[in-house]
Amino acid sequence: MLEKFETVWAFTLIQLPGGQPVSIGQIVLVTVILIIGYLASRFIERAIERRLQRTDVTADATHVLKRVSFYLLIIFVIMTALSLLRIPLAAFAFVSGAVAIGVGFGAQNIINNFISGWILMFERPVRIGDFIELDEHKGVVEEIGNRSTRIRRTDGVHILIPNSQLLERKVVNWTLVDLDIRSIVRVGVAYGSPTRLVEKLISQAVNEIPQISQDPAPLVLFEDFGDSALIFDVYFWAEMRGEKDQRVLRSDVRYRIDELFRENGVVIAFPQRDLHFDADAPLNVRMLDSGNDQTRDGNR
Repeated sequence: MLEKFETVWAFTLIQLPGGQPVSIGQIVLVTVILIIGYLASRFIERAIERRLQRTDVTADATHVLKRVSFYLLIIFVIMTALSLLRIPLAAFAFVSGAVAIGVGFGAQNIINNFISGWILMFERPVRIGDFIELDEHKGVVEEIGNRSTRIRRTDGVHILIPNSQLLERKVVNWTLVDLDIRSIVRVGVAYGSPTRLVEKLISQAVNEIPQISQDPAPLVLFEDFGDSALIFDVYFWAEMRGEKDQRVLRSDVRYRIDELFRENGVVIAFPQRDLHFDADAPLNVRMLDSGNDQTRDGNR
C-alpha cells in the first residue's frame, strides 16, 4: 500500500522544457503551502488592521497598509513554496498565455479596475471616509476594493462603483483637502422693513451658532429688490462632513433668524399681488344667501 502511494506521489505529471519533472507530490505540496500561506496572510492582515485602528492612523492609510501587507505576504509565500520545492518559475509560463487570452475576452476591464484600485489607494484622490458626489449619487466612501469602491449614499443605500470610473469621470470630493465648506441662507423681508436692522439680526443669528467659523467671518448681503420681498443672503463657512451636516446647520440658522425677527417685529415676506379693476366696466357680483343664489348687476 505504501509503495503504491509513493509511486503515485512521485509520478511525473509535467515535464518541463528544461528536463525538470514536476510530480503529483510537488503539486500537492505547493497547493497546501499556498492555502496555509493565504489563510495566514489574511490573519496577519486583520491583525495589522486591528492594531492600526487603536492608533491615530487614518482609515484610508490603514486600508492601504493592510492591503500592501497582504499582497507582500502572498508574494513571499509563492516564492518560498517554489524555492523549497525546487520548481522553477518557468513551470508557470503557461499562465502568461492564459492571461493574454483572458484579456482578449474581456479581462482587461477587471485588470483596469484592479490597477485603478491601487492608484486610488496610493494617489488618494478618493479616501475612505470622504464624502463624494458622482453623477446623481452622493455618499461616504466605506471601502476601496480590488475591483470596485463601496459607497453609502445619504439615503443609506450602498452602491458599488468600478474603480476605473473614479479616475476617468468627474468626481466631486467634498472633503479632499479639509472639511471647510461654504454655505448660504437666503431670507426675504417685507418692503418697508428697516434694512440695517435686518442685516444686524441676520449677522447676530449666524454668529450665535458655535459651529460656524469666524475666519473667514460670515458675510450678510442685501442681494436684491424682489417682487414681493427685500432679499438678503448670508454666507458662512463651517466644518461639515457632507450634505446632511450642511442642511442641519442651515436649518439652525433659519430657526434663529425666525426667532430674532419675531422678537424685533420684522416680517418675513410672502408673495403678494395687487389687482386693479376697470371702474368703467360693470361687474357681475354673485351673493349666496341660505343656499339660494342671488345675482346683482351694477357698477362696483
